[in-house]
Amino acid sequence: MIQTQWPLRWDLLSRYRLIEIIAYWEGRLTTKHLIDAFGIGRQQASKDINTYLKTIAPGNLVYDKYIKGYRPSQAFIPKLTKGQTEEYLQLVAAKQSLNDTFTDLHLGLQHAEALRVPLRNTRPDIIRALITAMREQQRLEVDYVSIVSPNRDGRIIVPHSIVNTGLRWHVRAWCEKNQDYRDFVLSRFRGEASLLGPSEHGLDGDSAWNTHIEIHVTADQRLSPAQRDVVVRDYGMLNGRLTVQSRAALAYYVLQQLNIDPNSIHAKPEAQQIVVQNLSELEPYLFH
Repeated sequence: MIQTQWPLRWDLLSRYRLIEIIAYWEGRLTTKHLIDAFGIGRQQASKDINTYLKTIAPGNLVYDKYIKGYRPSQAFIPKLTKGQTEEYLQLVAAKQSLNDTFTDLHLGLQHAEALRVPLRNTRPDIIRALITAMREQQRLEVDYVSIVSPNRDGRIIVPHSIVNTGLRWHVRAWCEKNQDYRDFVLSRFRGEASLLGPSEHGLDGDSAWNTHIEIHVTADQRLSPAQRDVVVRDYGMLNGRLTVQSRAALAYYVLQQLNIDPNSIHAKPEAQQIVVQNLSELEPYLFH
């Protein structure tokens, strides 16, 4: 929780928060994180880390020469953040949107509300292991559960990307059990994660991830011309069509966000409103 006894400027507070979030969730902090995020010099970045350690959270970080950066100590306690998954995952998703960054800035627009989907429980040690495995393209052994298989199932995966679908977070990874690239929900990992060394299965080998597609959305033709015009204007369609760019591996999630079920058509066109024009092209990439 933020301590009010420190009269910090907003820019300093933002940098100290980043120090805390990156160190806690990724397990490795370097001056480059601050340089890239805030456009400051290496000397200033080093000064920020040292000031954080001296005045904000003595003992929170330990320099590790093997990883060439700082890692959280055994006694790490968040001082400027809450230590919640949301703080890190939202940073990954949007690199801190205005709502997340300017938490203390009074803007003119006060009567507004944004709904947030509750984040599912994810442990920091799992995130750290996944980040390390992604950074170094390593095999990672970890237990996983699902609705179909609620009992722990040992998996060896090679993760390459973390994805926010708008409803949940998952990691895209090569799965040795299925011999294919799959999606694993972050909150469903269990036990301790163990790094097993390098793998040849990285991001470059994931063809569905590296394939970019277009999803063509149109107004449901069962609607009247006037109703279709409302939908066209709602979505800003050009010549009656909205084109959405996506990775093939994420096509299903794009349809979820559009509230389109690729396996059924709603009986009422007023409820359906939009349909996918090129559904047959997407079929190879959709879940069944």
